[in-house]
Amino acid sequence: MRTLDKLAGLVCVWLTACSGQQNIPANSTRVADPRKETTLPISPMLERTAATNKVEKSESEWRRVLAPEQYRVLRQKGTEKPFTGQYWRHHEQGRYCCAGCGQELFVSETKFDSGCGWPSFFAPSVRSAIATREDRSYGMIRTEVLCSRCGGHLGHVFNDGPPPTGLRYCINSVALRFEPRPAASPAAGTKKTDPAQSP
Repeated sequence: MRTLDKLAGLVCVWLTACSGQQNIPANSTRVADPRKETTLPISPMLERTAATNKVEKSESEWRRVLAPEQYRVLRQKGTEKPFTGQYWRHHEQGRYCCAGCGQELFVSETKFDSGCGWPSFFAPSVRSAIATREDRSYGMIRTEVLCSRCGGHLGHVFNDGPPPTGLRYCINSVALRFEPRPAASPAAGTKKTDPAQSP
C-alpha cells in the first residue's frame, strides 16, 4: 500500500509541474500561444536552419540505437522523473541537440530555471527545429514538443515562461545531448605569457 501512496504522490507532483499552471496568477491576462509565430531573440546560433532531411527508422532500429530510457521517452512519449535529469541544473554554454538524431534544438542562451525539475527554455534555436501537436493524455490539454527531424518526443510547451516569448519549453534531459561551445582561442598575433615568469 505504501508503494501506491508513493506512486500517487509522484504522479501529483508530476502533473502539477507539467500542467503549466503553477506560475500563472488567476487574474493573469498574458496569453502566449506556442502554435503562433513568435519573434525570437537573436543569438549566435539562431541564424542556422534546422536540418531538412527526415530521420526514419523502424522501432527495432530505434531500440538498438537508443538507451532504454531514451527509447521510453523519445519513442513512447514517456517522462523522466522531475529533478533527476542530467540537464535540469546545467549551466554550461553550448547547444542542446536531439538525442535521437542530433539535430540542434535549443541553445544555452534561451535556458532558464523554471523550478519545475526539467530543463526549461523560452525558445528553440530555430523555429523549424521543433514540431508541436495537441496532447490530451492524463486528462489535460497540453502542447507536445517533438523533434521536427526524427519525430522524437521531447516534452511540452506552456505559456508561463519569461519574456521575450512568454513560453516555457519543458524538456526531458534524456531526450537531449549537450554539445559545449568551443573555448575562444587567443587572437592571432597575441603571445601568451606565463605569469610565473613575469618581472
